[in-house]
Amino acid sequence: MNRIEISEHDAAREPSLPNPGWGPLSALPGNPLMWVLILSEMLVFAAFFGMFAWLRAGEREVFDASQQLLDPVAGGLNTLVLLTSGLFAALASRAIAAGEVRRCRQWLGAAFALGVVFCVVKVVEYADKLGQGILPETNTFFTFYYLLTGFHFAHVIFGLGLIALVAWKVSHDNVETAAAFWHMVDLIWILLYPIIYLLR
Repeated sequence: MNRIEISEHDAAREPSLPNPGWGPLSALPGNPLMWVLILSEMLVFAAFFGMFAWLRAGEREVFDASQQLLDPVAGGLNTLVLLTSGLFAALASRAIAAGEVRRCRQWLGAAFALGVVFCVVKVVEYADKLGQGILPETNTFFTFYYLLTGFHFAHVIFGLGLIALVAWKVSHDNVETAAAFWHMVDLIWILLYPIIYLLR
């Protein structure tokens, strides 16, 4: 009898899953459909990275020479900017969990502002390359440079729109959902930056 009572007491104290009924996604914060989107996008990027590595093996000299034309400092700056923005998104999630709506909006605003800085740096970099006559059809490396960074850029723009919407419609689930997507954007760039700018 005592064993049953203890089990029931423990069960009562056990926190419920954020999204019951979603299988492996049940324990993840935010909207499960966002996690489905995140996983699918990660698979797409993984396929692009694999194709990039395969083509690079066949055109190593072209890829190495083209990579020298990129600015690793700009890419590194954007890495720092995006990681800091991701930290602010995490702090927004912590604030809303504590019921601090105003503080949550402030952190979301800071994350948004750094996301805009990322976009400005990237646009300046694109303008520089285009000004030099470096286009997607210049060679295979730059085809993938524009494809991968452009695809990521589109995700940043979508993420900024999501953050702005969530800052307007603040709720715990909304903030967690936007933060999850923004962390995915961070992760992709952390992988993309060394692959495109650094590794030889």
